[in-house]
Amino acid sequence: KQWYQRRVRAIAGYPMVDIKAKVFDGSMHDVDSSQVAYEVAGSLALKEAAKICKPVLLEPIMKVEVVVPDEYYGTVLGDISSRRGMIDGEEQRGNAKVIRANVPLSTMFGYATDLRSNTQGRGNYTMVFSHYNHAPKSVTEEVIKKRQK
Repeated sequence: KQWYQRRVRAIAGYPMVDIKAKVFDGSMHDVDSSQVAYEVAGSLALKEAAKICKPVLLEPIMKVEVVVPDEYYGTVLGDISSRRGMIDGEEQRGNAKVIRANVPLSTMFGYATDLRSNTQGRGNYTMVFSHYNHAPKSVTEEVIKKRQK
């Protein structure tokens, strides 16, 4: 069932997902038709399609909620933006600001330490998976370079 994921890898060796294909013609012969033959034909077709269709690398995006005292709001907002975060919204909660954003997971490593440093230990955050999104070209190139080593 998942034969294409084992045989066809488009970018940096990662499997392709969300593929839609239509078979327009085919035939069955007693001598040379088998499940393996169809899998090989499908694999070759996907390899050819991968060259043409310009696949993209997907990266996990996390839904992040950060709670910080008002005086650190600008610093924390700038830090989220520097991590390629997209601000979803904000609200006042007592004398603290709540910032909601979508941020790529790859940029969130070390965030707890940075948040503590930026807020003198008074900020906190939660993070849950949200969705996958196309990785920027620079990130894709970096991943490919690392995987080639």
